[in-house]
Amino acid sequence: MQKSQHVPVLLEDALEYLNVRPGGVVVDATLGLAGHSSAIARRLGGKGRLICFDRDPQAMELARAKLDELKDELGDEMPEVVYEPRAFSEAASQIKAGSLDGLLADFGVSSLQLDEAHRGFSFRHEGPLDMRMDTRSGETAEQVVNQEDENELADLIYEFGDERRSRRIARAIVRARPISTTAELARVISAAAPSMKGDKIHPATKTFQALRIRVNDELGEIQRLLESAPSLLKRGGRLVLISFHSLEDRLVKDSFREAGRNKVFEVLTKKPVVAEEQEAMRNPRSRSAKLRAAEKL
Repeated sequence: MQKSQHVPVLLEDALEYLNVRPGGVVVDATLGLAGHSSAIARRLGGKGRLICFDRDPQAMELARAKLDELKDELGDEMPEVVYEPRAFSEAASQIKAGSLDGLLADFGVSSLQLDEAHRGFSFRHEGPLDMRMDTRSGETAEQVVNQEDENELADLIYEFGDERRSRRIARAIVRARPISTTAELARVISAAAPSMKGDKIHPATKTFQALRIRVNDELGEIQRLLESAPSLLKRGGRLVLISFHSLEDRLVKDSFREAGRNKVFEVLTKKPVVAEEQEAMRNPRSRSAKLRAAEKL
């Protein structure tokens, strides 16, 4: 993985809505390769504090190296950086209530995870069916694919992948077991549910998304962050969340609507902020990104 390939999504919009001030305390809940964190650190200055969460040990190691380089550049103007090598759903147990000026999360899979074949996130590279963001523990995609019964497999592909042909795909997977690599699984799916006229994505895209969401409990993680964020933010603190598919965005939208109704947050984005054409051309991943922001009342 070349670090130069990493481009943080909706960076300028995220910084604007976070309203980062010198001396503030900000959480980057999805450190990744420190694209957003590096820009936030520059704005926080030497009296600021940046708290970084990531459950992916490989991402944490690379991000730490990048922020160490930034510290060499900024010197005394580098904020204190606290590394939390854990899921962002654990933020409430690690952070003092009412202490944050801002919290940013950029949900979904990172470019690092997609581009590393051995992580098993992408059908574009032959690799083991892993898909765990935290490689230290938990169920792998291979275990889900080979151990779930057909109905449960079909249900999760439909629910988390919005895949209309989920039953046909689940049946084909069960018949083809055992399946151990990304390429094997992609071939099974493509044979069972080939591309139809007008399809813009690979036939395996939605099933791979569904398995990744299941393996990492991504929606549960987001829900727990949404529940804890209001208590962690100061009055006037900002919550900025970037989603990449409708299931994530719906959770955020519904939570913001409820918090606005209960006078917990003022929602700052009536409609989600999306990438302008120039960014979408420069960084294809940004095309599906939606940013929503709210301020603690």
